[in-house]
Amino acid sequence: MWIDSHCHLNHSGIKPKGSPEAIVKAAKKGGVDGMVTVCCCISKELQELQEITAHNDNVWCTIGTHPHDSGLEKEKAYSAEDIATLVKSNNKIIGIGETGLDYYYDNSPREEQRASFVKHVQACIEAGVPMIVHTRDAEKDTACIMKNEGQGSGLTGVMHCFSSEQWLAEEALDMGFYISFSGIVTFNKSEALRETAKLVPLDRVLIETDAPFLAPVPFRGKVNEPAYVAHTGTFLADIYGLSAEEFAKITTENFYRLFTKAKYVETGS
Repeated sequence: MWIDSHCHLNHSGIKPKGSPEAIVKAAKKGGVDGMVTVCCCISKELQELQEITAHNDNVWCTIGTHPHDSGLEKEKAYSAEDIATLVKSNNKIIGIGETGLDYYYDNSPREEQRASFVKHVQACIEAGVPMIVHTRDAEKDTACIMKNEGQGSGLTGVMHCFSSEQWLAEEALDMGFYISFSGIVTFNKSEALRETAKLVPLDRVLIETDAPFLAPVPFRGKVNEPAYVAHTGTFLADIYGLSAEEFAKITTENFYRLFTKAKYVETGS
């Protein structure tokens, strides 16, 4: 059984696939036994995400502010202590993020992105949960903040939807982070990313959909959903020279090792 370590069940773009419950049901039929629906804007999304997780076994959520939303006053109002307290208040909130830096779109001022990222690192350290990191065209600043703010703290997390250069993967691994691959790794143009994947130790690799975005081949260009994580997983299994069953077991074990608050519920499905 597979775990989709990063999706967005509440996103408007996934609605053509049905309700969150219908999407979860379809995923389980496809061999996906659990998933994390990730927060991008605390003030707008957290309540809805908590409702989704409360009504679905083996569906967890995170809390965090995406760099695109880091300039919003309502998001800036949450302190590191506020975020950590909210994590501790709900067993289904298993991580903090997605957070990080995005200099490609620059939807929020870079100074505010960096301040938000630092705040999230501090919240992770206080709450003792992993961080979900988004980075695009900001790799040097991302690595710098992770090193400077997390040094000696036991900070860990996952580089979500990894598509950066190999050096960043190596530095993140050295800091104790995991590397998660999305459908991007199946794209024809992603030869360099596949070479990076080969260098990621098996005990540090995760898979995700980032649904509704980035559907893997053979669904590229269509609405993505958690059920499709099996296609990315099977593709990566071949890169590692493993069977799909072996790789599913490894990535699932990695998921529970990183996200220690995630507790599996036997559903019989």
